[in-house]
Amino acid sequence: MQTRIGSVGSLEEGKDPVITTRTSQSKTLPLRALQLFGFFLALCIGFSIISIYTIRRFGIYSTVTTVKSTFVPCAEESNSLDHWRKPPSSLLHSMSDKELLWRASFVPRIKKYPFNRLPKIAFMFLTKGPLPLAPLWERFFRGHEGLYSVYIHSLPSFKAEFPSSSVFYRRQIPSQVAEWGRMSMCDAERRLLANALLDISNEWFILLSESCIPLYNFSVIYQYIMKSKHSFMGAFDDPGPFGRGRYNYNMVPEVNISKWRKGSQWFEVNRKLAINIVEDVTYYPKFERFCRPACYVDEHYFPTMLTIQTPNLLANRSITWVDWSRGGPHPGTFGRSDITEDFFKRILEGHQCKYNDQPSSICFLFARKFAPSAMEPLLQIAQKVLGF
Repeated sequence: MQTRIGSVGSLEEGKDPVITTRTSQSKTLPLRALQLFGFFLALCIGFSIISIYTIRRFGIYSTVTTVKSTFVPCAEESNSLDHWRKPPSSLLHSMSDKELLWRASFVPRIKKYPFNRLPKIAFMFLTKGPLPLAPLWERFFRGHEGLYSVYIHSLPSFKAEFPSSSVFYRRQIPSQVAEWGRMSMCDAERRLLANALLDISNEWFILLSESCIPLYNFSVIYQYIMKSKHSFMGAFDDPGPFGRGRYNYNMVPEVNISKWRKGSQWFEVNRKLAINIVEDVTYYPKFERFCRPACYVDEHYFPTMLTIQTPNLLANRSITWVDWSRGGPHPGTFGRSDITEDFFKRILEGHQCKYNDQPSSICFLFARKFAPSAMEPLLQIAQKVLGF
């Protein structure tokens, strides 16, 4: 019995040393943590002192200051009127068509310009590639700088190689493939108008092809366009199969058949009508969806839309002469053997039209289609027949 009691007693007595050991360890732990924290604090203070000394000694602070001082605020040019008044320094840009049309649709609400604005004609060339008649146009433009702008829409793959002295030098705009008779052709025309609208001095916009030539000198054409009350776009009601016969009744209510019009692709419009064309989101979807070959959209879209919007501003005729007498889907083409004085008399004489609501015998300012072979005889006859 005593042995069991002793055993129990010794077990109970044996608890005290264990409890004592644990209590002693718990007292030592905070002391060590405090020592470590103190060492770490001293290390940080020492590092801070060394860093401050290094900055003062070796001028690291002045280096940081120099880097900050190189900051220059961007878009400073936009605060100047010149940013809006002067044409873009380059026709190349990264805008999408949607962005370009939006930007080109900007219109000043105050009609009077706060600077001396000399209105210009934008000559817009819609071409697949080269401009074989460029030498004739160079002669036409010579001496009239400041009164015109030139824009070229060609195939994206075409790289023009005009000399720096040429009026066509770096005048290509960002382009896309345009297919005859399809909406991509109207897209190209809108692209030309939109790029030309970025120059606020452009007041009139003439669409031309690589096979077009001027029929008068620059001064005559400039005065004719400037003094006209109307823009020159054909927009007539053709009741036959190639007019109303192309109409699709799915175009109502935006386009009623009574307003359906047809006209030449080659036009001249003023700035107001050019803006109407580039800002359009009402008629474009209808023509894109419901006017496809054999409905040739480039003959109907602009004439119909402008007849609905601003019929009083249209002369309802084109100023570009073409010869349809040979029949077929395309007008006649003229080469070297066709270029004679009698040929031009046939173009220039014997016509009657309305100009500012008055009878006129000057009805055409341009003509097409001329082959590259016509270039040399045209240069020879230009001074005598065309006046330049």
